[in-house]
Amino acid sequence: MYRRLFATLLAHADGAQHRLYGDLKRELFAPLAGTVLEIGPGSGLNLQYLPDAVDRWIGVEPNPHFHGYIEKQEASGRFEIATHEAVAEELPVADRTVDAVISTLVLCSVDSVERSLDEIRRVLRPGGRFVFIEHVAAEDGRWLHATQRAIQPLWCYCADGCHLQRRTHENIQNAGFSEVDITHRSIGTRFNLVQPHISGWAIA
Repeated sequence: MYRRLFATLLAHADGAQHRLYGDLKRELFAPLAGTVLEIGPGSGLNLQYLPDAVDRWIGVEPNPHFHGYIEKQEASGRFEIATHEAVAEELPVADRTVDAVISTLVLCSVDSVERSLDEIRRVLRPGGRFVFIEHVAAEDGRWLHATQRAIQPLWCYCADGCHLQRRTHENIQNAGFSEVDITHRSIGTRFNLVQPHISGWAIA
């Protein structure tokens, strides 16, 4: 019941996601082509930002209640889509078979960031691109860092396992990609508890 409710609530919050991250997604996704795998696509709101050079999209979404929303998002048939009920730590595709992997606000809630990044590197073809937008822990000593630590237990329960204080930028830097480009940025208001953000790309 909770997973169905979470899918419904998140799908109805897509408008806010578009306002906050839409322009950044267009920029990050512009170079993508061929077969693209997305971890945790939720309702499929990123599909509209994919360029015409993409011909196949694979969604790995562990919550089956999102799958119907995904199908509605890509009703135009611009490219082939396939959705799998699976997790980022065990991607259901063969080694070196995708051209790009997308993760937007997902690595905060996986069981293992390290294992998820290992899987992303495994499925990417040589030279393939991993693009991401994630939120990470606030700087030590700031009021936001203390607030994130205080509310984490309740937040994790209410936000489907989201962790506010992960240092995902360090995980990506240390994952073994041949090249990494990360930008730290503030998105939303200064009182947004889900701050700061990182965005960028990494090459397999």
